[in-house]
Amino acid sequence: MNESRTMKDMQQEVDRYISQFKEGYFPPMEMLARLTEELGELSREVQHVHGTKKKKPGEAEKSLEEETGDLFFVLVCFANANGIDLDQALAGVMEKFNRRDSGRWTKIGEE
Repeated sequence: MNESRTMKDMQQEVDRYISQFKEGYFPPMEMLARLTEELGELSREVQHVHGTKKKKPGEAEKSLEEETGDLFFVLVCFANANGIDLDQALAGVMEKFNRRDSGRWTKIGEE
């Protein structure tokens, strides 16, 4: 599980998993609903770990890693179903942030 994988590898792994089922990928609006659901579950876990709202007695133990993984899986499904190369998408957004926000934040070592 500690093997290094590229974004493309991860997209292909998810596609192989989904492709074994007749139903295939859910329609886009259903995937958006799933993304919202998984984000809510991650938000709840962040509250338990970092916020003031602690778990109820007997409430199931989940981790930030598990909830982040669930959210990421659905995001990869969404990207695959819509022909989005996540490697290119991330490269594009990083280029945008580097251009747009280059002087916005104080860099470490600068005063």
